[in-house]
Amino acid sequence: MAATSVTDEKEPQAAPIDDENEVDDSDEEGGAEVPAANGGHGEAKKKKKKKKAKKKKKVEQGDPPRTGLSKVYPGGKYPVGEIQEYKDDNAWRTTSEEKRHLERLAMEDPDMTYENIRRGAEVHRLVRKHARKFIRPGMTMTDIANGIEDSVRALVEENGLESGVGFPTGLSLNNCAAHYTPNAGDTIVLQKEDVLKVDIGVHVRGRILDSAFTLTFEPTYDKLLEAVKAATDTGIREAGIDARLGEIAGAIQETMESYEVEVGSKVYPVRAIENLSGHSIDLYKIHGKKSVLLVKNDDQTKMEEGEYFAIETFGSTGRGRVVESGDVSHYAKIYDASHAPLSRLQTAKSLLKTITKNFGSLPFCRRYLDRAGESKYLLALNHLVAQGIVQDYPPLCDTRGSMTAQFEHTILLRPTVKEVVSRGDDY
Repeated sequence: MAATSVTDEKEPQAAPIDDENEVDDSDEEGGAEVPAANGGHGEAKKKKKKKKAKKKKKVEQGDPPRTGLSKVYPGGKYPVGEIQEYKDDNAWRTTSEEKRHLERLAMEDPDMTYENIRRGAEVHRLVRKHARKFIRPGMTMTDIANGIEDSVRALVEENGLESGVGFPTGLSLNNCAAHYTPNAGDTIVLQKEDVLKVDIGVHVRGRILDSAFTLTFEPTYDKLLEAVKAATDTGIREAGIDARLGEIAGAIQETMESYEVEVGSKVYPVRAIENLSGHSIDLYKIHGKKSVLLVKNDDQTKMEEGEYFAIETFGSTGRGRVVESGDVSHYAKIYDASHAPLSRLQTAKSLLKTITKNFGSLPFCRRYLDRAGESKYLLALNHLVAQGIVQDYPPLCDTRGSMTAQFEHTILLRPTVKEVVSRGDDY
């Protein structure tokens, strides 16, 4: 999801479908009567023709994509992400039979299997491919969000807390870097000059795929996008088992801040946003305990085998620091809120039941509460926030007039290799 605010803490394309992923589309050929001479008698004999090979037909996505992936991949094997081998002291892992055995064990565990995150990644690739085609200036932010989330729900075959949207679709504009999605009644319309961050989440059995990209519709800020994409790729390259978070941050900053953007007669340096970060991802918990900052620091914490990380970077033409600004749309039930006193407000108790049933500890937004049938809930929701049961995540913005961009991938630190599970042909 959108970035962790440090101050507040508050692909390859789908592999060709093989036989396992194809469906039968033909009927068996029956026998036919043919005349046959039989000792000069004109008796007819039945002679069976050879059966024709069954024709196979690939299951293909429509436009917009709405075919659940279990129908496209009935064998449950999804495309593998980009593989990057570990380097230096960890190069031995690539050929280690012991580490390969650990991966085989993981694949046999329904909660640990890599197929869950790969399924989410393939959903993400398909959804963002369509989003890049349909998002155009003149559309409302609500229509954009609904179009993306309808595709996610269909492709991942939404099923309660088993599979669905990983978090509200982020559609932060211009100087707003993160944590904006439209609430009901939002009338903002996308403009040609806007810089739009598209942050999409998909989850399967609580394994959250978190990946984001930035769209522009004219070339003024192309260099900003280039800087942030390059910085994200640097972070991915430097990430790995035993890599120190502070050193990864330094490499990200060095790449990001080697760029500048020319707007009219002015030149703006690209700054890494110092109080946003990437993060580890736990089951049903988008922000784990580890943060990958975007500026060099002394954090000696190491990445570890088996961890998932969202490597996301944000660049800005402004001061490179965000503050909370605007109406809140993002919320999440605090993962361990057992210490918080139970609310005495009856409407808050009822709302909490809805939140727990539909989202658990996954992030949600007001539109999702509307969809779940809730109404007139704002007082109760604010009460749950005040009680320390639900966390609110206000929009995070740099100075007005500046522009921000974001690129993000989810990586998996497998025992033998690093897998950039969300990688695609686009970024």
